[in-house]
Amino acid sequence: MPLPKIEEVRKLNDQELADEILAAKRELFDLRLQQATQRLEKPHQFKHLRHRIAQMLTVERERQLAAAQAPTDTPTTNETPPIDQTEQEQE
Repeated sequence: MPLPKIEEVRKLNDQELADEILAAKRELFDLRLQQATQRLEKPHQFKHLRHRIAQMLTVERERQLAAAQAPTDTPTTNETPPIDQTEQEQE
């Protein structure tokens, strides 16, 4: 089974992404439990699952940074620099 592609993760909306992250972390916990009880049949699943979680967390962080950067990208309109009070008194 090949590693999952990040394009699949990027298609998810924010809520689906959060749900998938939570489900993957639970699955990773279950795999660790199986490993501890020596019932783990496919140890390569650790690699795939950790890779998938990393992808989802990366996409989530990219979206957080994009959301934080969006308000600063809007140009301010009709702002004039403040006039210094000492300049007005000298006139």
